[in-house]
Amino acid sequence: MAGLAVGAVGTSVAYYSWSDTETKQSIGKNMPKYADKPTMLKAAKEIQDVLGEDAVSMDADDLESHSYSEASTSNVSARPIAIIMPTTTEQVSLIAKICTKYKIPMIPFGAGSSVEGHFSTPYSGFSIDLSRMDKIIAIHEEDMDAVVQPGVNWVNLNDTLKSTGLFLPLDPSPTAHIGGMVATNCSGTNAMRYGTMKDWVINLTVVLADGTVLKTRRRPRKTSAGYNLNGLFTGSEGTLGIITEVTLKLAIVPSHFGVATTAFPSVAAATRAATSMIRGGVALAALELMDDVQMRVINQTGGTGGKMWSEKPTLFIKFSGSERAVEDSISAAREIAHAHGGSRFVASLDEKTMTALWSARKQALWAILSVRPEGTQIWSTDVAVPLSNLGDIVEQSKTDASKLGLFSTVLGHVGDGNFHQAVMYNPDIPEQVDGVKKCVDTMVDRALEMDGTVSGEHGIGLGKKHCLEKELGPVTIDVMKTLKRSLDPHWLLNPGKILDA
Repeated sequence: MAGLAVGAVGTSVAYYSWSDTETKQSIGKNMPKYADKPTMLKAAKEIQDVLGEDAVSMDADDLESHSYSEASTSNVSARPIAIIMPTTTEQVSLIAKICTKYKIPMIPFGAGSSVEGHFSTPYSGFSIDLSRMDKIIAIHEEDMDAVVQPGVNWVNLNDTLKSTGLFLPLDPSPTAHIGGMVATNCSGTNAMRYGTMKDWVINLTVVLADGTVLKTRRRPRKTSAGYNLNGLFTGSEGTLGIITEVTLKLAIVPSHFGVATTAFPSVAAATRAATSMIRGGVALAALELMDDVQMRVINQTGGTGGKMWSEKPTLFIKFSGSERAVEDSISAAREIAHAHGGSRFVASLDEKTMTALWSARKQALWAILSVRPEGTQIWSTDVAVPLSNLGDIVEQSKTDASKLGLFSTVLGHVGDGNFHQAVMYNPDIPEQVDGVKKCVDTMVDRALEMDGTVSGEHGIGLGKKHCLEKELGPVTIDVMKTLKRSLDPHWLLNPGKILDA
């Protein structure tokens, strides 16, 4: 880690600059005045003197990796002045007090897997990297809960829990940290059966902008004592407080699992089959869709699990429960798939084969990134609609994207009406930028017309801030702003995200 020298900063750091005019326009014009660069450097040195030299970095590569993502279009050219790496709640509180004193923006950082610009730094400031807060503090087997710091990786947590027969049943990106999962109310492929992160939070320890430390509630699984503060901070995307400790509900690992895949002649046929499985009462743990383009990309990158795939829209299905329940569910899913034109229905109860079958779904994003031509970006975003509208919006969105003449693909958590669309474009060609923006705006507007949401799981961040008022309306937005001002009057926590001052 690079040491600090007041007045010196890496040459790659941009300050109060934006990547393009459109991004600049999306950031609030009435934001508070923040500290200048010399003041931020002074504060960074003050923090370093208390936390130690290794707790602060101004390395150019660190600054870049903490404010830019190639998986996101919602990037800005500004970079943080420093990366701060606390290890305790007390240290986070101290950092917040110093930042409040000097009016320095604080941008909480987890695993950096956001695609909507959650950890971008449009006003510079400090990136608060919580990855060193990675302790599993307690596991209460009898109570089926665990207490963890925000930097715990969910895969590592589940590995630790294996001997207990318990697990955290969500399935986001394998890189995801618990703190980021709470801050974005993440979900993943298991959301159909197990819900989203909000359903697994018992209590939180949160540091407010001024350094105040609060606990949202105690450890029972249910309470009627006061406001639902868990619900307030879960999904707040780092704009209301910095999460420093989480108590999580855990679930019992099912005794048996199964996985199946089946291809369809069209996306419409696949979504109709998916809806029929849900309405038919098939006991599903996950139900995912990858379109023909996505399957072609998987093959283009060498296939997965030792096999090449049919380049047709494909459903990926998980089952869990007793052995008999899994077998009956597979049989019912096969019958429904065939009734909707499904072919190549392959199912397995064997762990190795299940992993191979599901591997294409898990590698989808990385496959897209690997075929991205140099100089292009991926515009990846999501919406969610009531199940009865899913087939229509997916088909219409694919049709709109195909007219652009660009690479586009659809991937969906069809079990809960949520789908993602990714389009590759060259940011230096205005026609492509305008075309993709229009395509995405049309998809968002169509979702709202169907009584859907502008984001099923990606969150709002910087990228979809302009869509939020369309969904919620000015009255609700004003209530959110009032809440933000009450907890963060100087607008220091993740400014420019979700709301403007």
